[in-house]
Amino acid sequence: MTKPDLTGIRIIHRAMRGDLHRLVALTEAASTGQTTFTPARAAALAAYIGQVRHAIHVHHTREDEIVWPLLERSAGAAVDLADLSEDHSVLDPLLAEMVAAADAFANGTGQPGALASAVRKLSDLLDEHIEEEERRIFPVIQKYVTGEEWEQTEKKFRKGGDVRFELAWVSEYTTPEERAFLRAKAGPMLTLMLALIRPGHRRRQRLLFGSAA
Repeated sequence: MTKPDLTGIRIIHRAMRGDLHRLVALTEAASTGQTTFTPARAAALAAYIGQVRHAIHVHHTREDEIVWPLLERSAGAAVDLADLSEDHSVLDPLLAEMVAAADAFANGTGQPGALASAVRKLSDLLDEHIEEEERRIFPVIQKYVTGEEWEQTEKKFRKGGDVRFELAWVSEYTTPEERAFLRAKAGPMLTLMLALIRPGHRRRQRLLFGSAA
């Protein structure tokens, strides 16, 4: 029986946490006057936050709908998902708060401090949640789920996401070894898609964060 390969979900977790950390730093800098936002930059920030919000929402929804039932079938009493599911119920209101604050900031009715606070609350919760999930749940997946089951789970996981955004977004958080592994697994189509979408993604990174990924 092959073991599940958790490379993909580890990278997604890293991307979610890493981008929220960057957004915390950026919005807190805006709230203290260390960086300024033109209307175009504020609009780009709100759009970017909307895409990050969608990626996080799809991820935790797929865990609720696909991963948790798989673990309950495979591991039974060996896994307790109650507190992690409770975290998920808190995530959507925090995601909505962040998007509302970003939209208000972009249209001139909100303050950067409110946006920074919303991003910080979400980031702190997600850091704690992901650390706990990887510590407790990943070993259960490795012990009770087959490699074939996990591969089918990953295919279901990808449905509903914004592929153009998420490919470029996630690729920022891969190591060279992980990129080589993913290219070998996905084939030449992955390299082609990244070549097409990365230039636009990098332009937006420069506008928002001042550097290209």
